[in-house]
Amino acid sequence: MEVDVVNMLGEKVSTVELPATIFEAPINIDLMHQAYVRQMANARLGTHDTKTRSEVSGGGRKPWRQKGTGRARQGSTRAPQWKGGGKVHTPHPRSYEQAMPRQMRRAAIRSALTVKAAESSIVVVDALTLDEPKTRLMVAALQRLVGEASALILIPAKSDDYEPVIRSTNNIPDAKILLASYLNIRDLLGFDKVVLPVQALDVLNANLA
Repeated sequence: MEVDVVNMLGEKVSTVELPATIFEAPINIDLMHQAYVRQMANARLGTHDTKTRSEVSGGGRKPWRQKGTGRARQGSTRAPQWKGGGKVHTPHPRSYEQAMPRQMRRAAIRSALTVKAAESSIVVVDALTLDEPKTRLMVAALQRLVGEASALILIPAKSDDYEPVIRSTNNIPDAKILLASYLNIRDLLGFDKVVLPVQALDVLNANLA
């Protein structure tokens, strides 16, 4: 698939051939869904906790004698049926982690990139640079590149050249900057457009092809 390469002003400067193995892969919706659910589940802390009757303070004394009162027998005021008592069948710390083979995760990302490419949502730029870290400069650049759409910006690596871009993007609510090697299904599906410097294509090709 051949797409235009534009500069920071949104002007076409050349064309580039996107790797067919990545941007023309089979689209598997079920696989993308599985990868998304796995990533969201793995992000859960699972630190929720409630106290059982053994963890609630008090209740050491039997509230009344076993027989002769006409009331139901009780052994503790911290039993679940009592106000202030322990809880039954309520959440306790656990791991929500889901396993998914690496090849399946990569196939899901390839599917998502294929969908983006088919929708013309891949914007390839020749160089992503700013003279100084100014949010207004990055906002103006994104306005020219993607319009009003939200943007996921992929960079090949952290370096001094990209530092102004990183700092400028951090203040933009509908844009996110990410290392190309950290590309994931959640970010791909969460943004309208993918802004891709030409150098980042080599990183994607090395990781996903």
